[in-house]
Amino acid sequence: MAARLTLQPPGLDELQQAQTLLTGLAHHTPVLESRTLNRKLGCRLLFKCENFQRGGAFKYRGACYAIASLSPEQKAHGVATHSSGNHGAALALAAREAGVECTVVMPWNANATKRDNVLRNGARIIDCEPNQQAREEALAAWIDFSRAVPIPPYEHRDVIAGQATVALELLQQADSLDALLVPVGGGGLIAGSALALSWKQPDLPLLGVEPAGADDAFRALRQGHRVRLDQVDTICDGLRAQIGELTFAILQQHVEAILTVDDETTIAATRLLFERLKIVVEPSSAIVLAAVIQQPQRFTGQTLGLVLTGGNVDLDRLPWHPASR
Repeated sequence: MAARLTLQPPGLDELQQAQTLLTGLAHHTPVLESRTLNRKLGCRLLFKCENFQRGGAFKYRGACYAIASLSPEQKAHGVATHSSGNHGAALALAAREAGVECTVVMPWNANATKRDNVLRNGARIIDCEPNQQAREEALAAWIDFSRAVPIPPYEHRDVIAGQATVALELLQQADSLDALLVPVGGGGLIAGSALALSWKQPDLPLLGVEPAGADDAFRALRQGHRVRLDQVDTICDGLRAQIGELTFAILQQHVEAILTVDDETTIAATRLLFERLKIVVEPSSAIVLAAVIQQPQRFTGQTLGLVLTGGNVDLDRLPWHPASR
């Protein structure tokens, strides 16, 4: 298989290939439940814990499948991406395991833990300004110079196919669900989830969850076209990227709604997961619980699947500490 960067969604055969290839490479992550949270919110919450995934986030799935799909000639040129952290660390890990050189363009103010994860896995970091245009321009310049193969964090069919395995696993693990809630940044996970549901359970509602301060997907779904925000303002560093062209096209076809959540509710949800599930998650993960907290009446009596996307938290800057804001 050759890696493909194209604005065509992966097909069923690619989702099946990703599921097969990732068996034994990616962790089969657990689903956790808290009776206390269920009682508190009046619904049943099944948390798919990708914070226990290799590299600490679901991103390893897409990165691993994308690198496995490269030809030997492509691998010889190395790979490159832009990332606020989790995709870059995942690509670095998958590249190291495959013997492939990796370069990651990162905002200079990226989460220190995520930055360390990239370096620990042997990748080169190129710093850029903390905005989407700077990321894309720096990556393009490096690719022109190095001839590295671009593996962007979401706008790539192999990455989307790999991310689809999160929902495929959850559907095997969980009882019958009434809805699946997934965080939305660039859209790779929600696009993969949409394709997985269209294959396995097309009637299951899929809801995206997005920070109110980075709500481009919410606006795009309402307006019928992608919206570029001049500025984003959210503690959810993993959700600051704006929705991609391919991922938005998939989202339009399959996603029931995008829910937006304020940062204060997300911070409270993050702390609640620390306290009740005894697990470390990022605000970008906890936002799905925050959506239920913010609109409990919408979900009363339902069984919900909630994807906790990652756990790469800078423990020196916990989200409820004033210094982190």
